[in-house]
Amino acid sequence: MKKVFILLAVYFPVIAFAQLPGNDLFSIAQIKNGIKSKRISSYDTTENNNDRIENIKPGEKKILFNVKGAGIINHIWITVAPGPENLKRDDIVIRMFWDNNDYPSVESPLGSFFGQGWNESYPFYSQPLNAAPGGAKALVSYFIMPFEKGARIEIENQAEKSIEAFYYFVDYYEMEKLPADMGRFHAWYNRELMRTDNAERENEWGVLGQQKSNREMQRNYLIADIKGKGQFVGVNYYVHSPTPIWYGEGDDMIFIDGSTRPILHGTGTEDYFNTSWSPKEPFMTPYFGYPRVNTNDQAYTGNGWLGRTHVYRFNIVDPIYFDRSLRFTIEHGHNNVLILDLRSVAYWYQSQAAPVPAIKSRKDRDPMPLITPVDIHKWRDAWRRSKGDSTGVWGNEQ
Repeated sequence: MKKVFILLAVYFPVIAFAQLPGNDLFSIAQIKNGIKSKRISSYDTTENNNDRIENIKPGEKKILFNVKGAGIINHIWITVAPGPENLKRDDIVIRMFWDNNDYPSVESPLGSFFGQGWNESYPFYSQPLNAAPGGAKALVSYFIMPFEKGARIEIENQAEKSIEAFYYFVDYYEMEKLPADMGRFHAWYNRELMRTDNAERENEWGVLGQQKSNREMQRNYLIADIKGKGQFVGVNYYVHSPTPIWYGEGDDMIFIDGSTRPILHGTGTEDYFNTSWSPKEPFMTPYFGYPRVNTNDQAYTGNGWLGRTHVYRFNIVDPIYFDRSLRFTIEHGHNNVLILDLRSVAYWYQSQAAPVPAIKSRKDRDPMPLITPVDIHKWRDAWRRSKGDSTGVWGNEQ
């Protein structure tokens, strides 16, 4: 009987330790005390059917959620009109403020936060975030977002046109006091147009000569730079490549608690995202996937690497813990040799709500244009001229 008890404790620890509402089938059966389910939404307070915020002008901000006291946001749903084909969802910025702070702990373009890169729309399914069918117009979050002294969520319309209609739910649990050790949710968007070293040029896979080592690690792309105690829980990573060569030789390098060398050092971009050998097919799981890759009609090449790729990983069952700091970087090609338009939204929890860096302006977030067949044809013409303008140049002469 003693052995049976030990096995139950190992395989079903949630029975003993689950304290909060959650998504797992054990915890939802537990009766909770001192918790009330509440919702703030855009419903029509006149009890008619105009359930939305209307005519949000360019430059205007709107508060979606402003609650005092302690609680936990457990669900957010948003849809916007006009749709993404006419109104860029990354021209709308979402910010979240915890515990009466005047600085946001979440700041991101709306689309990128919910897994929609480059102002595009495509299905995206994961455990914490989703863009639902029907043109991916419904944006959903199940991230847990605790607060002790109040919470505020706002949006800002940075587009050049009005938001005609903004619909939303924010569901939350109201309670007298948060359980101990509840962190504060943070999210931050970054975008950088990565450059290469002129000496080595875009020498990926050694196609231009012997490759060099990345010993300095100073030119890596920055996913997050966090000060404080907490755990990193995931990233949406958006890669736009102007070259058909594989973009993913870059290693993830994660520095923890002030380390000068990576504590977590990966073996390639696709390896961090739980894939291997330069994948190019779309797929999605609760914790990792490739919801957007290139196909022939999008990128005009068969390998799926030229153009735009969205890859994600959520460290839900394997958080990355840190006591004082975490700096998450990744190479853009081995030794940072590739020119790439990189964007990311990092998600983490900290023991206290902290400010995140201000994100770039709308103009500085504009996507780079896709490489087209016309561009490729011009490359061929330049190659032909470099070979003496011969009428028989194929395009890969040595």
